[in-house]
Amino acid sequence: MKKIGFLSFGHWTPSPSSQTRSAGDALLQSIDLAVAAEELGADGAYFRVHHFARQLAAPFPLLAAVGARTNKIEIGTGVIDMRYENPLYMAEDAGAADLISGGRLQLGISRGSPEQVIEGYRYFGYGPADGQTEAEMARRHTEVFLDVIQGKGFAQPNPNPMFPNPPGLLRLEPHSEGLRQRIWWGAATNATAEWAARLGMNLQSSTLKIDESGKPFHVQQAEQIRLYRDAWTAAGHAGTPRVSVSRSLFALVNDQDRMYFGRSGDEDKVGMLSATERAIFGRSYAAEPDRLIEQLKGDEAIAEADTLLLTVPNQLGVDYNAHVIEAIMKHVAPGMGWR
Repeated sequence: MKKIGFLSFGHWTPSPSSQTRSAGDALLQSIDLAVAAEELGADGAYFRVHHFARQLAAPFPLLAAVGARTNKIEIGTGVIDMRYENPLYMAEDAGAADLISGGRLQLGISRGSPEQVIEGYRYFGYGPADGQTEAEMARRHTEVFLDVIQGKGFAQPNPNPMFPNPPGLLRLEPHSEGLRQRIWWGAATNATAEWAARLGMNLQSSTLKIDESGKPFHVQQAEQIRLYRDAWTAAGHAGTPRVSVSRSLFALVNDQDRMYFGRSGDEDKVGMLSATERAIFGRSYAAEPDRLIEQLKGDEAIAEADTLLLTVPNQLGVDYNAHVIEAIMKHVAPGMGWR
């Protein structure tokens, strides 16, 4: 059985063609879609985080609200940009959201992608130290975050506190037991996937990857997953790590589906992510269910992953996006052996 969830970027625009015209719309509709997905039997509701953009940005109020409105579905991010984060404040927010949801938080974090503004993290008060890259800064923030959410005391208590303290060094509160095992790293390279494995994080791999071999996207992504699992084993971690991949995936079951996605591209695309980084973008899948099943059987990375996140076109509204999820759950998942 494969877990199936959705991933929403929470785009919004005041355009009359959008059903998500404000930040408020994006947030409230995200909650409603998570509720609908849970009712359909989906396993996860995940949200992308982008700053300085007409998209979802502040994840923890949203995660807490979804946690309060749902009962079973996993609630996560894919991903939070750690260049922008105060790891201690983030640990408190994450602990609170996880407790509200009853321990259902699956927190995806990463070094982030190219953003809307130049070095946007500096506006948040962060910058790489001398000799450090922004990616190294993000990984350092991550290491601090992973350390403090374990619940160990590290802060010297005030000898004359306002309120009585427990004995010993103090930890951050609220602490949520088990959250450390539910942190995921969004890796765009093989090396960072292996780094995540060594630190004991789960792996998220999206529809974008740095092109490291010229092979088809799904082949490179499958190789990345295998390298990650080998590194996990070599690090001596207990248990089995989780791996998710995301896909733009549409089962064409009515005329509205065909109108929206009947002409979707079916090839990988290659482009420059930065001046030095060549990226490969995975293809979209859109076809009648039987044909879609045959196409997906050839996707090596989907076969390797235990979790599939469906990237949803959130501006088409909650009802249509619930239909997109339901179509995959009903018409495709059984044929793939996922249900």
